[in-house]
Amino acid sequence: MYKILLLLIMVVSLNCQSNENITTTSNQSTHTNYLRIPLSDDVLTIDPGLVYKDVQIEVVEQLFLGLTKFDSRKDEVVPELAASWSTNADSSIYTYQLRQDVKWTDGTSVTANDVVWAIQRNLELDSFYVFLLYKLKNAQAIKHGKMPLSALGVRAIDNYTVEFTLEQPINYFPDLTSFWIYHPLPRQAIEQHGVNWIQPTNIQTNGPYKLVDWKLKEELILQANPEYYAPVKIPKIHYLIVKDSELGLAMYKKDDLDILGGQTYLPIPAIANLKSNPILRKEKQIVAQPCTEWYGFTVQQPPLDNPLVRKAIAAAIDKQTLLEIVLQTEDTPALTFLRPSKLNSLNSSGEISLAFDPINAKKWLAEAGYADGKSFPKLFLVHNTSELHHKTAMAIRKMLKHHLNIEVEVREFEFYRYLTILKNPTKPMLFRMIGCVDYPSSIAGLRKSFHPNTGINWVGWDNQKFAELVEQAQQVTDQTQRQQFYQQMETILVATETVIVPLYFYNTTFLVKPRVKDWYYQKFGGQDIYNWSLAKE
Repeated sequence: MYKILLLLIMVVSLNCQSNENITTTSNQSTHTNYLRIPLSDDVLTIDPGLVYKDVQIEVVEQLFLGLTKFDSRKDEVVPELAASWSTNADSSIYTYQLRQDVKWTDGTSVTANDVVWAIQRNLELDSFYVFLLYKLKNAQAIKHGKMPLSALGVRAIDNYTVEFTLEQPINYFPDLTSFWIYHPLPRQAIEQHGVNWIQPTNIQTNGPYKLVDWKLKEELILQANPEYYAPVKIPKIHYLIVKDSELGLAMYKKDDLDILGGQTYLPIPAIANLKSNPILRKEKQIVAQPCTEWYGFTVQQPPLDNPLVRKAIAAAIDKQTLLEIVLQTEDTPALTFLRPSKLNSLNSSGEISLAFDPINAKKWLAEAGYADGKSFPKLFLVHNTSELHHKTAMAIRKMLKHHLNIEVEVREFEFYRYLTILKNPTKPMLFRMIGCVDYPSSIAGLRKSFHPNTGINWVGWDNQKFAELVEQAQQVTDQTQRQQFYQQMETILVATETVIVPLYFYNTTFLVKPRVKDWYYQKFGGQDIYNWSLAKE
């Protein structure tokens, strides 16, 4: 799934406590046998068929194996419960071979029947992610009561082989099977205990950890699963519910947490002050997120219906200055809609997008008939309410006035009012947006955002060449050919037609105690804690 997030989240006042004096203890933790991690919200369920919040997913990924998973170190989807998979010629049927050494915590083997039963069961639930099952043949018809469950496009060929038949060919199906709604489930425990099957005394898991204690709104305690097929280096995890970022920072400085960031974010003022603290500076980690901050044009409203005008505005925005001087963040300037990765083979050299180029910006505006900004109608720059977004908008307003001599009126709106305005634009607008990719195959983000027929398409853009490329890209199996499609789509989107201005890619700041060894961050799903270790003291 691709999330279009009009953020009211992750925004903390940039002015409050900007002169905070960060201190930290130099005492090393004595809790050498367990890891202490904060979660930013209450965990109300850990049923893989029902989870949707990040805090829930984080815990589920320690307890249950997916068929596949995304490996951030390799930047690719890799096997997990599945030992391997194959597909037919047109990518409409996938066959997964399962590992034969995976067991539930009661000692019974995890089989293909557990996968099939879980998917059938999850399709009938009121699940946030049920739409991901609609890629399976007949799934949507079954969900709406038009076909029997037996018609679903999944079957167990034998104890360790699962076959998936899809509604239409897609090359990114292995990405989808990393989602928790495809995870196998312990049928006997669920049928015996009903909704209480997730309680510590009832639950059966097959991941690197098992649940041993769960105090709602306080903590969850996980312990290494002795039935797990591989070594687990950290024997126990304490997840602590810490909703307030200031409290989280205080706990980290008191050595009551081993990691801060991700789930419980660091306060923004504190991030700016990390450089002045010699201890925390060494513990800081910057990780890339699959999220892009961007501005879109209402391309049907003159003068924004002219690509030359859009190119001029895009080239007049100095993203580096925006980040370093105005926002003072650790984010990365963006030249493409998708963050460059091994999967899409994009790069950030400026070969695709429009870099800051005020000379050409003036030239393009003049070619459009508005030399030195003369007779250019008022442009409205709109964003949802947030001090961070307002700072961004005001900076862009000044840049466009300075480089192009065009007048920009900044307006901000409450979240739901903002959505209404974007759906029914009546004025030439440059509007704020963010997009985050939920799974590695980025084609979903391009399709949902800009496809003229099936996408949200707030820019009001109708480009059939782009639509054709999207359709072709989601079906080709050859990685090189798929990457070529990404290149072509991005070129049309941000350079040739310039219907959006990518501003920056999000980065997240973490603090990680020195006692946590082999730490790395997983972009999608929960963290690979079983691969980390704790230093002996």
